[in-house]
Amino acid sequence: MDKEIKKPVGSSDPDAALVRAIQAGDMAAFDQLVLKHKDKLFNMVCWFLGDYQEANDCSQEIFIKVVKSIKKFRFESSFSTWLYRIASNTCKNRLKSSAYRWKKKTVPLENPESSEQGNRSYEIQNGSPSPANELEKKGRLMMIQKAINALPEEQNRVIVLRDIQGLSYQEIADVTGLNLGTVKSRLARARIELRNKLNRTQIFADIHR
Repeated sequence: MDKEIKKPVGSSDPDAALVRAIQAGDMAAFDQLVLKHKDKLFNMVCWFLGDYQEANDCSQEIFIKVVKSIKKFRFESSFSTWLYRIASNTCKNRLKSSAYRWKKKTVPLENPESSEQGNRSYEIQNGSPSPANELEKKGRLMMIQKAINALPEEQNRVIVLRDIQGLSYQEIADVTGLNLGTVKSRLARARIELRNKLNRTQIFADIHR
């Protein structure tokens, strides 16, 4: 199971009370914890894997791992750091699996049968209800998604964690187990590579607003 990063947290973790309740046997607290984190986690997994159904399956696998190991959580990191580390490693293992690599060669990035539901996490929210604007933004986000998914795995992880999820450099270091210098250098290379893949500055700017 993914090791907890040894970093004193104390009572500053907003999830600490829920985790302690779960460790005491209150599974209703686990439901609250899932509701609190599931959307952000699912969005991150979608960007890692590039496939809605795979992300859905993987998210369930992640929470199964969490519920099986949460009693061993020692509060040496924040719960979210521990959760994202499990998620990152689970996605990494799934991407390495031969079955997943084969599926990526034979199915489109977007799940056409669940496009309404699947695209919700990719849409950029704004005040305009124009279908044309929404279609354009959806297309641009799909281009970004494909370009990010095509990055080397080590670059994919840091750019998703920083530019999509908004984690700090230190949080990324804690999640990935990398030092700060490596996180920053990988992120810089990832942004350059992503800019080259998109070859359109305006599209690249969408993920830095």
